[in-house]
Amino acid sequence: MTTYLTRLNHYQFAYSWVGSPDLPIILFLHGFLGDRHEFDRAISVLSQQFCCLTVDLPGHGETEVMGTDECYTMPHTAQGLIQFLDSLNIAHCFLVGYSMGGRLALYLALHFPQRFLKIVLESASPGLKTAAEQWQRQQSDQILAEELATGDLVSFLHKWYQNPLFATLRNHPEFDNLLARRSPPQINTHLLAKSLRYLSTGCQPSLWQQLPENQIPLLLLVGESDRKFQAINIEMEKLCPAAQLKIVNRSGHNIHIEQAIAFTENIQNFF
Repeated sequence: MTTYLTRLNHYQFAYSWVGSPDLPIILFLHGFLGDRHEFDRAISVLSQQFCCLTVDLPGHGETEVMGTDECYTMPHTAQGLIQFLDSLNIAHCFLVGYSMGGRLALYLALHFPQRFLKIVLESASPGLKTAAEQWQRQQSDQILAEELATGDLVSFLHKWYQNPLFATLRNHPEFDNLLARRSPPQINTHLLAKSLRYLSTGCQPSLWQQLPENQIPLLLLVGESDRKFQAINIEMEKLCPAAQLKIVNRSGHNIHIEQAIAFTENIQNFF
C-alpha cells in the first residue's frame, strides 16, 4: 500500500488509497493507537466495490501536526479533514469510524453533513453529557497521557488492553499481532499522548443534544459483549431517527478485528 502525503495549513496528512478512483469513496478513521492500516482486512474485500481512503489521524502514524496543540482537538481535526478532502477534490463520500475515529466521524456528520452520504460508527459515542463527567474523564486521561509520554509503550499497551472493553479481544488469535503493530520502534509516544489529552472523550464537545438533528443515515455497530457501548448506542438510536443499530454476535469493542467478515458485510449492505 503506497503512502501519500498532503500538506495543509496545520497538518501534513499521511494517507493511502486502495481501489479504483472511479468507484464510490469510503474514508476510514481509525481508533486511538491505530493508524491507516487499521482496516486492512476489511479493505481487501471492500476495495472491489469502493475506493478506500485511509488516513493517519493527528498523533498517529506518519501524519505531522505543524500547528499548536489545539490542532489535536476534535473541532480542529475535523476542519483539517475537510480541508484534506478538499485537497483531493472529494466533494462527498461514505465514512467509517472506529471508537475515537467514530466519535470524530459523528462530529463530522453533525458539522459537515453535506459532505457525507452514509456513515458507519463502530463502537462510538457522542461523548459525555455533563461538565462533571467530562472533567472527571479529563483527569484520568491526563494521568494516562503522562504515563504514555514518559513510560514504556509496551507496558502502557498491556495496561490499556486490560480495560474490560477489550476482554474478548485479548483472547482473539490476532491480539498478539495487534500489539506488535501498535508498538513499532519509530512510534512517538509524546504525540500519541497529545492525542489522548486533546481528542479524548472527556475533551470532545458533547454531541448528544445534536443527535436528533442528524439526517445522514447512520449504522451503529456494537459488539454483543460490549455492554457499555450497547447501552450508549441504544440511546443514540432512540434519539436519532436516521440511525439504525446492529449488534454483532461474538464480538466486543473491536469488531473489525474480532468479527472482520461480519464487519465487512455490514458495511457492504449498508452502503
